[in-house]
Amino acid sequence: MGFVGYDVNRYTPRQMMVVPAVILLLSLALLGFNMASFGMPVRPGIDFSGGTAVTLFTPDSAEQIRAAFSAYPLLSVGEGVNNGKYLKFGPMDDASLQALATDIGVRYPDAKIDQIGASFGETLQQQALIALIISFVGMTIVVFIAFRSFVPAGAVVLSAFADIAMTAAGMSLVGIELSLATVAGLLMLIGYSVDSDILLTMRVLKRQGKLEEKLAGAFRTGIIMTTTTIVAITAMWVVALVGQITVVWEIATVLLIGLIVDMMNTWLTNAGIIKWYVQKRGGK
Repeated sequence: MGFVGYDVNRYTPRQMMVVPAVILLLSLALLGFNMASFGMPVRPGIDFSGGTAVTLFTPDSAEQIRAAFSAYPLLSVGEGVNNGKYLKFGPMDDASLQALATDIGVRYPDAKIDQIGASFGETLQQQALIALIISFVGMTIVVFIAFRSFVPAGAVVLSAFADIAMTAAGMSLVGIELSLATVAGLLMLIGYSVDSDILLTMRVLKRQGKLEEKLAGAFRTGIIMTTTTIVAITAMWVVALVGQITVVWEIATVLLIGLIVDMMNTWLTNAGIIKWYVQKRGGK
């Protein structure tokens, strides 16, 4: 059922919703496993778990750097332009941190060291969670006020929730950690998800005409909008990958996963619910 040859009017509501439902259940199972393992739905980065970030410029390879700091909890070595390196270390006690600072000062005198304490990381976790909750609750209130009907509004909210859950699961699968940057990507995704879902719902419920014609018209417009956005984000993803701009690459990756997932949830889950709702009302 590829979207290239997908006909929104060809399938019954039950057929449209079964695949997204299975993927959502698998995503929630993965996020639940992550909660049991890490205490968060997605593995936290040093922004939330605490640790030490080191920025330096050296021709040394990533393997040489890992060997040099093998005595410390080195999590990753990111590479940027002009021989730039970005090192992430896990939480350490004060003695280990001082020893690390000394070793870095001897090997790379111009290096920049940033430390995030565990307690500060927990504070950032709480603030990021509050931001996500406020965004989702605000979106829910606006949607229910706009439609004043439980089923259409609930379909929009469900699709947005599925977008976030599936995107978070996708982040886990590709190894992207939860950080301030990726949380910003998830917040942007909430806005885009609601936009595409409201486009569909408004076209079907507020316009006159046959259900099949309204669904087909909304589908054409929505796919063009989403495809255009995916092309733009893909360009940003490629530039960030070539330029080794890690933060931009992570945000672009989150948005790409989310946009692809949103296409499925909008034109299968939400469209299926709206189609069932209109048919149950006798096409009105």
